[in-house]
Amino acid sequence: MNKKVTLIVLDGVGTGLAPDAKLFGDEGSDTLGSVLKKCPNINIPNMKNLGLFNMRNKFNKEDHELPEKLLGSYGRCAEKSMGKDTTIGHWEMAGIITPNPFPTYPDGFPKEVLDEFTKQTGYGVLGNKPMSGTEIIMQLGQEHLETKKLIVYTSADSVFQIAAHDSIVPIDELYDVCKKARTILKGDHAVARVIARPFTGEYPNFVRTADRKDFSLLPTSTTMLDIMDEAGMETVGVGKIEDIFNKKGINKAIHSHGNPECMESTKEEIQRDFNGILFVNLVDFDMVYGHRNDIDGFAKALEAVDVYIGEYMKLQGENDLLLITADHGVDPGYPGSDHTRECVPLLMYSKSIEGGKCLGTRETYADIAVSCLEFLGLDSSKIKGKSFL
Repeated sequence: MNKKVTLIVLDGVGTGLAPDAKLFGDEGSDTLGSVLKKCPNINIPNMKNLGLFNMRNKFNKEDHELPEKLLGSYGRCAEKSMGKDTTIGHWEMAGIITPNPFPTYPDGFPKEVLDEFTKQTGYGVLGNKPMSGTEIIMQLGQEHLETKKLIVYTSADSVFQIAAHDSIVPIDELYDVCKKARTILKGDHAVARVIARPFTGEYPNFVRTADRKDFSLLPTSTTMLDIMDEAGMETVGVGKIEDIFNKKGINKAIHSHGNPECMESTKEEIQRDFNGILFVNLVDFDMVYGHRNDIDGFAKALEAVDVYIGEYMKLQGENDLLLITADHGVDPGYPGSDHTRECVPLLMYSKSIEGGKCLGTRETYADIAVSCLEFLGLDSSKIKGKSFL
């Protein structure tokens, strides 16, 4: 009898109240809270029936109208790793707790890094500062076209981002430049991700294309994906999952772009009968709405995803498990536009498991890895977490 887990990561959809938010300068941040406050009539009946509002009432001390009977179970996860970015969040839910944060560069990258970058790639550098990607291509895009220098920038996260116009640097060449940067950025400068940020158009109408690609560090220890892969199970990554894990443990990758494409790919895969995991990242909450402080867009994106979640619940097999969570917060109503240290939601549904349970506050995202492995009948002793099954 085949069994599969569908793990959906609502990228950036935090639920506030992280016990150590003050340590990260994020005290009071609450991504879902900001959305629900501005858009109280948001229509997300499926996540509501899985316990999202029960979770808000219990942990965030709110007063939402609750369904008479829950179809799923609910809780939240605190993060143990010292970071609040995509890589650290996904690694932890797969079983790796990262005790030391990845390096960040609030003053830009040091000269020795950029000199080596120019030496290995042949390209000069513009920018070299933390900035919004859309803003920096608007500010430096024309100079890039005239000088053919690459736009290098970072953010509050551990990222080395390289923006280039598709008429100046073809996409395959930009990916090759990122691979070279990845070999340079190691040791003390081992950033979590090198990111290709291609754009197109003419000033002042530059737009980023869908060909973004992340070049992550190799996971530092065993993940649930490795254990599943070694057991001969399918490990299917949708969206940027394969990039986040640098292909390690992923034996099928579907590089869909944006929430709509990723949701459609997930719909196709969830109907397949296989043993293993369908691991999905829905990036638009973070990339399109959160970083741009677009609360209304964020709410509409949640409504669109909720429709698909209802379909997934109907389509999944009798012995399958659906988990919905997030990797960090990115509160669109909080000062600034960076990731925020928050707890994340945990919603669980299976036709074979009775709903209505509170899963509590999990001490680490790694509880997700342990639970996935237990559900699939695999040994989870290499992962430091506790099952919520």
